[in-house]
Amino acid sequence: MTSASYGVRQADVDAMRAALAEARLALDHGDVPIGAVVVSASGEVLGRAHNEREVRGDPTAHAEVLALREAAVVVGSWRLTDCSLFVTLEPCTMCAGAVVLSRVARLIYGAVDPKAGAVGSLWDVVRDPRLNHRPAVVGGVLAEESATLLRSFFGPHRGLPG
Repeated sequence: MTSASYGVRQADVDAMRAALAEARLALDHGDVPIGAVVVSASGEVLGRAHNEREVRGDPTAHAEVLALREAAVVVGSWRLTDCSLFVTLEPCTMCAGAVVLSRVARLIYGAVDPKAGAVGSLWDVVRDPRLNHRPAVVGGVLAEESATLLRSFFGPHRGLPG
């Protein structure tokens, strides 16, 4: 399931907009602008975060991991079985593993990551039949907005026009 139109609801678009707003906060401290939001089945935001690797000096401080941690505290359990994770960029292997381990029901992401994506681009961790949990996946939700934000960050860092 990688079609932006399959399984996408207006609430999904709204949650992805919240993830994009979160991603923009990463720019304040020089982190890659990736944002994530965990939403309950009833639509309540349980966790939100943006990349904080630079500000924390922590290689695991990816938006997805931080949002999942926050949601687990709110729920009172590491099992986020009735939740959806919205993230602006296809998760890496670490974050895809965290998605599987947290048991989220749905993973919705924006832009694909052909260099490090682990939800179908380079690897497909979340759909590996050898693992004990496989969330529903929808990719490409507000993909262009997500990609534009990333290009605007990386352009100046790579000597490219923003």
